[in-house]
Amino acid sequence: MRCYDCYREGIETSAVAVCIECHAGVCPRHLHPESEPVRRSTSTGRVWSARESRRMYCSVCHASLQQDDPADPGGM
Repeated sequence: MRCYDCYREGIETSAVAVCIECHAGVCPRHLHPESEPVRRSTSTGRVWSARESRRMYCSVCHASLQQDDPADPGGM
């Protein structure tokens, strides 16, 4: 699989991940990994695990999500 953003720039680069939002192939240059808590039942009444997982975003989806982040009133 090739990186979609590189393809649009006329460059052929192998993808190392898939964006969780748009499902485009993403190379290391366009990749924005983020961690998030694992949500699963580990015991009665407990939904959050102590471990974290990863979410991979392309540059376009990452920028879009940053604008919509209610925890960041400045938009970035």
